[in-house]
Amino acid sequence: MQPSSLIENSEFIRYLIHFNAVYHKRHVIIRPAMAEFFSRWKDGLTRTSKAAFGRLAGLLGATEISANTWDQLEELLIQADLGLETTQSVLVALKATVKRDGLTRASELQLVLKAELRSRLSLPPVLTFAGVKPVVILLVGVNGSGKTTTAAKLGQRYSQEGKSVLFGAADTFRAAAVDQLQVWGSRLKIDVISGAPESDPGAVAFSAVQAALARGVDIVLIDTAGRLHTRFNLMEELKKVYRVVGKAFDGAPHAVWLVLDSTTGQNALQQAKAFKDSVRVSGVILSKLDSSARGGMAFAIQRELGLPILFAGLGEKPEDLTPFDPDAFVSGILG
Repeated sequence: MQPSSLIENSEFIRYLIHFNAVYHKRHVIIRPAMAEFFSRWKDGLTRTSKAAFGRLAGLLGATEISANTWDQLEELLIQADLGLETTQSVLVALKATVKRDGLTRASELQLVLKAELRSRLSLPPVLTFAGVKPVVILLVGVNGSGKTTTAAKLGQRYSQEGKSVLFGAADTFRAAAVDQLQVWGSRLKIDVISGAPESDPGAVAFSAVQAALARGVDIVLIDTAGRLHTRFNLMEELKKVYRVVGKAFDGAPHAVWLVLDSTTGQNALQQAKAFKDSVRVSGVILSKLDSSARGGMAFAIQRELGLPILFAGLGEKPEDLTPFDPDAFVSGILG
């Protein structure tokens, strides 16, 4: 078996069906936890809500729907970083609903907009641990996107779920990254496989996978060096890391997760396209969502790339890296 992504692995698909049932049971049936859950998302998305959608209430007030309504809504969605193509697609869908249902008041667009935005986000697939050991996850992204911190947060999450974890410090060009991961490893009691400064990152990744195999570890998280997506030589090096991991363990990496800095807005979309083409990215983690006013780019990522958003960073604490929740996200940005 040589799964190239979460979606292509039948074991992952079977787990998704199970996870979705558990997910809805946890977040829909257990009502007391819902208020706190949504409050957390709302607080984390305050900047996006105020900066991008702050004018929504005034726009969708007790007035007739007019050409001016559509013009202002288009401007608002573009400013919210949905991107031009996604914005146009949303407007086309809204106009069709207005015509079909005979809506005339701008205030009636509020729920229609919310439903339309929600329909453009899918529940995140979740990595299964059944039938694959170790599960090899490659974390990629540009400089400063938060990969190392994200690796640590994922390591804590999986450890708390009872899984054994190993870190691979393949960011050999930034000494601080190795040190940072080792500090996290010591704190979380997770071993770190590293190499000498400026050593071959592929060799470190290979060693990490081999160590995980020898020790019977459940998950190995490989932190790669940040690289500009426009630098050909650096992207080629990342491809090499990807290939080497596959040689260390047939079928690996089982997931390639792109960590995107939410504060970069539409620039993140261009990054995602480049990384997806280079190393078959299978999912996205949105970091720093709590400090961003550009959360709307999540819609563009799903529409234009078809990549699932797996996790969102809603703060600096380890528990603030939470599985992406489309309902909470849309409610949060719409205030």
